[in-house]
Amino acid sequence: MTDQMHHIALASRPTGAPTAENFSYEAAPMPVPGDDEVLIKVHYISLDPYMRGRMDDAKSYAAPVPIGGTMEAGGVGEVIASNSPAFKPGDFAFGMLGWATHAVQPAKMLRKLDPSQGPITAALGVLGMPGFTGWHGLTEYGRPKAGETLVVAAATGPVGSMVGQVAKSMGLHTVGIAGGADKCKLATDTFGFDACLDHRAYDTASDLRDALADECPDGIDIYFENVGGKVLEAVLPLMNNHGRIPICGMIAWYNAGGLGAGASEQGLTGPAIWRTILVKFLSVNGFIISNHWDRYPTFLGEVGPKVAAGEIAFLEDIAEGLENAPEAFMGLLQGKNVGKQIVKIA
Repeated sequence: MTDQMHHIALASRPTGAPTAENFSYEAAPMPVPGDDEVLIKVHYISLDPYMRGRMDDAKSYAAPVPIGGTMEAGGVGEVIASNSPAFKPGDFAFGMLGWATHAVQPAKMLRKLDPSQGPITAALGVLGMPGFTGWHGLTEYGRPKAGETLVVAAATGPVGSMVGQVAKSMGLHTVGIAGGADKCKLATDTFGFDACLDHRAYDTASDLRDALADECPDGIDIYFENVGGKVLEAVLPLMNNHGRIPICGMIAWYNAGGLGAGASEQGLTGPAIWRTILVKFLSVNGFIISNHWDRYPTFLGEVGPKVAAGEIAFLEDIAEGLENAPEAFMGLLQGKNVGKQIVKIA
């Protein structure tokens, strides 16, 4: 076994969109597991929009990555050394392994995977945090009912595609919003949305709203919020009374810094948003999925068999090589990925 590992550290905090200079590819001594710890050779890591917030030194629900610290990420890999009875060399596990070729984690922070049950990458997407986020947000806060209309942006991503497929299976009219005609075709042909609009085809929120109104003739009952920006501005006036808005992200604003705290949108003033919530009796629920892992076994029991049976579709966009993770991440923030963005390490 080599005596070195490699990782990508946060070299500097971005101003606006991240650049290659914000990351540093570094070598380090191979970590050694302590009592009840496990050493893992990382095979794949997940790239997710929340990581942009970790790059800012801003107060949030989780601590920022320190300058010089390894960029954080969920990952899957093979156990190569273990001081825990729960794992043995050759086992596969999921954990917060970071942008790295190897990682040491306490055994209690890892989840054992069975490669015979399907690709281990599923633990990073459709059966991992993103898929769980979509399922939990929709079922817990969206409170879907047959016959209602749901709208979700980033519809072909791992969260949005889960939301759309679960809603469709429950008898809702599903409308996706995505970036580009190709992604819209994926939304309808692969993920089963009733319709999908290309937000890039509309110069203004008003134009997008008019197109949405045509696809949602009975208004919008549930808007699953991944994006913010122009899409939110387009959707809000179309919400029905007693509509629900689960909020799990706002990627359109992340590069403004502070998880979007510095962003502004022409038609999204505080009074306009607040008045809409008031007069339409909307339920708006922000949530962070890490607070809800007690529901994960229920999600896995319900959705896992559907994925295995091909009833839930998923796509993975796999970049090759740890050194290419920054480029893949910057592309993710620009919507260049198609499906769940993953990096193959080994």
